Amino acid sequence: MEPPAFGELSRELRMELHRGLLRMTGLLRMELPRRTLRRLALETRAAEIAEAAAVLPLMFMMLLGIFWFGQAFSIYGAITRAAQDGARAGAAPTCSTCAPSATSAAANAVAAVNSDLLASKLDPTRIPAPSSTPTFTACTGGTNTCATVPGSNVCVQGPVQLSQTATGGTGVCGISVSFQYPFQFWLPFTSLNKQRILLTTSASVRTETQ
Repeated sequence: MEPPAFGELSRELRMELHRGLLRMTGLLRMELPRRTLRRLALETRAAEIAEAAAVLPLMFMMLLGIFWFGQAFSIYGAITRAAQDGARAGAAPTCSTCAPSATSAAANAVAAVNSDLLASKLDPTRIPAPSSTPTFTACTGGTNTCATVPGSNVCVQGPVQLSQTATGGTGVCGISVSFQYPFQFWLPFTSLNKQRILLTTSASVRTETQ
């Protein structure tokens, strides 16, 4: 058998080389996406950004919740101190030679409450009318209904029975002060957002004239 001519051999080699190049190109095309996906899977530089984007809104809502609940507890503490000071002022002995309007237990109590609220940067005029009042039994000469003080919705009751004796007598008489103060949350995307609640407080002190 005669060997193939040089031109034919060269053409066959060129075809083999061409087919080999095509196979290599196909392998490279399949390998490149794999390498790209593998490199992206091992890439961690963008993971922190994704984690921060998921966590920061939750942290922001938690901080807002802590702030507004802290505000509510702060206001509740302020109105509780105001009610206690008002009850002590109302239970203190009154001036027997002064004008009745200036020395009544209710007026003294309301004046003390308003003073404490203003010191805590709270507005006494925001106190709503009482929807319900503590239930007491009136002492002799007293009343268990809220005393009327012009310009105030603070409920002052007294003298009322703060405790009963074992024999069912009059017991200890004193002054009770109670009121509510409005508070509004601001928590977006929650059921508490812009919801108005009434913080309720009350205090009672034994009268000092017994």
